[in-house]
Amino acid sequence: MIASGAPAAWLARNPGAELVEVVDLRNRPLAVMPLPVVHAQQLFHRSVLVLVYNPQGKLYLQQRSRTKAVYPSRWDVSASGHVQAGESLEDAARRELFEELDIQAERLMGRLQVPATPLTGYEFVTVFTVGRVHAVPRPNPAELDGGMFVDADEMDYLIRDYVDVLTPGLVHLHERGQLFPGSQNAAGLLLTP
Repeated sequence: MIASGAPAAWLARNPGAELVEVVDLRNRPLAVMPLPVVHAQQLFHRSVLVLVYNPQGKLYLQQRSRTKAVYPSRWDVSASGHVQAGESLEDAARRELFEELDIQAERLMGRLQVPATPLTGYEFVTVFTVGRVHAVPRPNPAELDGGMFVDADEMDYLIRDYVDVLTPGLVHLHERGQLFPGSQNAAGLLLTP
């Protein structure tokens, strides 16, 4: 159901706006609302992150577009985005991966749940990996300003000397050992490319 009142009026003035499910503290759907309204009101909702590795095990980092409202031009995980209303987590991950990097995921692995907090932008985040791919990421210029592959040592260097050009989510995942193959995360889920 689309929430009534101001969000419905906003939607009428902004056709084509991205609709997401607002969820409760236990990640249960409550209503469907436009994403900008959800962000403005700091309501709980869902997002996905997708980690992509090359055959050598290096992680692809995207550089967010300079026109993004949140963390413009910062380096981030391979692909990310919001789960649209009525969309499964897996379908959202596949859609974002294709929209942002022109990669079609044959399989998604290593689901990791990150609870919604102010630090996640009130998003329940699900992290996936597609493992090692031979496809060359082709960043969508409407969404990204570029990208690069990094190994764990290069990531350590970026965290140590250039943390201000990285998204907090990327830093959070790295600090918890959740980015690179063979690393054990706090939930006991082994991420393997």
